Amino acid sequence: MFYIIGLGLCDEKDVTIRGLEAIKGSSRVYLEAYTSILMVQKEKLEAFYEKPLILADRDMVETESDEILASAEREDVSLLVVGDPFGATTHTDIILRARALGIPTRVIHNASIMNAVGACGLQLYNFGQTVSLVFFTDTWKPDSFYDRIKENADLGMHTLVLLDIKVKEQSEENLARGRKIYEPPRYMSIRQAVSQLIEIESLRQTGTLSPDTTLAVALSRVGGGSDNQRIVAGTLTDLVNHPEDAFGDPLHSLVLVGKRLHHLEVEYTQDFAVDLERWRNTAKQVYGCALD
Repeated sequence: MFYIIGLGLCDEKDVTIRGLEAIKGSSRVYLEAYTSILMVQKEKLEAFYEKPLILADRDMVETESDEILASAEREDVSLLVVGDPFGATTHTDIILRARALGIPTRVIHNASIMNAVGACGLQLYNFGQTVSLVFFTDTWKPDSFYDRIKENADLGMHTLVLLDIKVKEQSEENLARGRKIYEPPRYMSIRQAVSQLIEIESLRQTGTLSPDTTLAVALSRVGGGSDNQRIVAGTLTDLVNHPEDAFGDPLHSLVLVGKRLHHLEVEYTQDFAVDLERWRNTAKQVYGCALD
């Protein structure tokens, strides 16, 4: 059996009982280590699971999956991922490869940012399409995400924006020369994300992401408990001007607030507002939210 097991969002104790049983019964256990950040050291996981873990980088998961799936038709093999297994398309792909080889598969779910985002107080059933925001370069500034955000905004829905991660990436020169030299890890910050959104708004000019009148909520280390979790709310202008360290450690996510904003959502999120009066006034005057 090939198991793909979600580890949740915090530490070694977030694994489900079902997931832990599968890990302990596996002959090999791989830890996928590039689509998200694990908030606990690998050694601590190994001690808790009482199993050695094999780190699986991008190359292994995406192009060398045969190594992971080897003998899984005869014995149990597990792949551990941060969050939920279906939080990244990579994991869907490896399940399809296992099925093509006739290997039985089983997915064990866990919490992910897709449901933990509710910690900010915005109601999950008011969310539309999730989008990803990649690092811009001097020559590459993809803006297709804007169309998805606008579609959500036109329906009054919130948008969860997942911020880019660069782990085990090669520079263009090293890639061209075939050198296995990797750049240091990079994680997109809230201020960088908001700056990129504002930049594309200045080009599109539909008003979808008007900096002074678009409400947003920044999240960091959701599910990590009160000591690590950070939530900051404000207009895009508030967030882009807010101190970088106020947003907490990566990984970061951003929610763009939709116009179908309920007064209970405003009241819950206002505890995280950079400027309480501006948050409430914008919700009332721009979003049309009925507030006392």
